[in-house]
Amino acid sequence: MQTLSQIRELLAQRDLRPKHRFGQNFLHDQNQLRKLLAAAQVQAGELILEVGPGTGTLTETLLEAGARVVACEIDPDMAAIVAEHVAPRFADRLTLIRADCLSTKHELAPELAAQLTRPFKLVANLPYQIASPLLSTLLIDWAGPACATPCTGMFITVQREAAERIVSGPRTKEYGVLSVLCQTLAEVETIARLGPQCFWPAPKVDSAMIAIRPRREPGVADRRGFAAFVQRLFGSRRKQLGSILGRDCHWPAGVEPSQRPEELTAPQISELFDAGRG
Repeated sequence: MQTLSQIRELLAQRDLRPKHRFGQNFLHDQNQLRKLLAAAQVQAGELILEVGPGTGTLTETLLEAGARVVACEIDPDMAAIVAEHVAPRFADRLTLIRADCLSTKHELAPELAAQLTRPFKLVANLPYQIASPLLSTLLIDWAGPACATPCTGMFITVQREAAERIVSGPRTKEYGVLSVLCQTLAEVETIARLGPQCFWPAPKVDSAMIAIRPRREPGVADRRGFAAFVQRLFGSRRKQLGSILGRDCHWPAGVEPSQRPEELTAPQISELFDAGRG
């Protein structure tokens, strides 16, 4: 497991610095890294997807636990470090994808998707800007009963703002599409809160370690349709539901046309979606 001094040295040898545009705040606190692996219950032989490996600190930890790792890195400089420093020791269990993990906002890159040939978990220190689209994509397209190679869990560290968008409830400014998708399609747990000192360079905000465990049978059969419905509601989050959906909509018990989307719980939104399909 890489120490902070080793991470710094790996970059200094190549005259590199962490890149803000890629959200590079490297998690170096070894206790927190172990906590992430423990929460994910990483087993030998298990397939793990890691997005944004950086210098390979978490990658090494996963490989040393016996996992097979598919690591996707958009930054060619970081990918080169992983290829040189980590890959030679674990050539049989590490696949390094040098690409953006998403080809579109709602679709995994084809070269990455091709490697997910059996059930897998996401274990990653996620860059802030990729968290929402990646988690949504995995929940919608890679976690349902129709998926032959599902994502069975997502165990991540994210900056506080992203964490709040995952766990927040109604009537808060953070509550939105990602909140509803995560809370409807999965069970969500906050494992730990991490201070800036756990990362290098230290971000200006706290972070959180989150477990997202997809429900195989969440009660929503049409995941894509549900996601589009939630996006429609929160695209006009302060308008009344009747203005968005029409006054002749069938309203479930406890839901009124005068309410606004941000006032409804995730189960209420799910009921409203089902009522519209009935």
